[in-house]
Amino acid sequence: MKVENHVIVVTGGASGLGEATVRNAVSRGAKTIILDMAEEKGEQLVEELGEAAYFIKTDVTDETSVQAALDQAVETFGPIHVVVNCAGVAIAEKTYSKRGVHDLASFTNVIQVNLIGTFNVIRLAAEKIAANEPNENNERGVIINTASVAAYEGQIGQVAYSASKGGIVGMTLPIARDLSTLGIRVMTIAPGLFETPLFETLPEKAKKALGEMTPFPSRLGYPEEYARLTQSIIENPMLNGETIRLDGAIRMQPR
Repeated sequence: MKVENHVIVVTGGASGLGEATVRNAVSRGAKTIILDMAEEKGEQLVEELGEAAYFIKTDVTDETSVQAALDQAVETFGPIHVVVNCAGVAIAEKTYSKRGVHDLASFTNVIQVNLIGTFNVIRLAAEKIAANEPNENNERGVIINTASVAAYEGQIGQVAYSASKGGIVGMTLPIARDLSTLGIRVMTIAPGLFETPLFETLPEKAKKALGEMTPFPSRLGYPEEYARLTQSIIENPMLNGETIRLDGAIRMQPR
């Protein structure tokens, strides 16, 4: 499947990895729908990119919000061919510490946004994509999710985040199998340490130290590198049901 002349929906598309994905898709001739809660950032991005982008304020955890957004996406640009799930949140909290036990509400919220929100978008988008006419490879569409290396090597204080991302990794293959007869491929990317809004508040020295944890290249990843991988997944019909680590060979230490 080509990026050009197709409609790509990106959750969390107003910043970070999602924004880079939107920019990459537009530069290659796609129409993009940005789903995000950050209204100001989303509208600014649309203003910059022009008619090839459209913003819809969307809560990925809410069925009605996502359904309305997907309906509007089809109405605006036509059939959806690709969905890239980048929306997510992160917290730092230990299971038990001097501060007490892990807050259940904060754990639940991370699972709700990262894992359940991703699945909510997948299931509703799959219904839209299944209605497409298949291409010459019998493909109707591609769904790409975002996990993290924390799914495999969660650090101290990452229990909620790791659980949510591990769930995304775990559901990738069964969803790919579920949707295989419809010609819909499902893949997941597990990024390492990337230059995203999560690191914006850190001083340059701290960013450099984090980057040096990566064997090669010894730096933080660039969001554009994530975006290029989404493009490769879209264009390669044999990529299905797998999680690709995009991490420069890093293996996270306990802290």
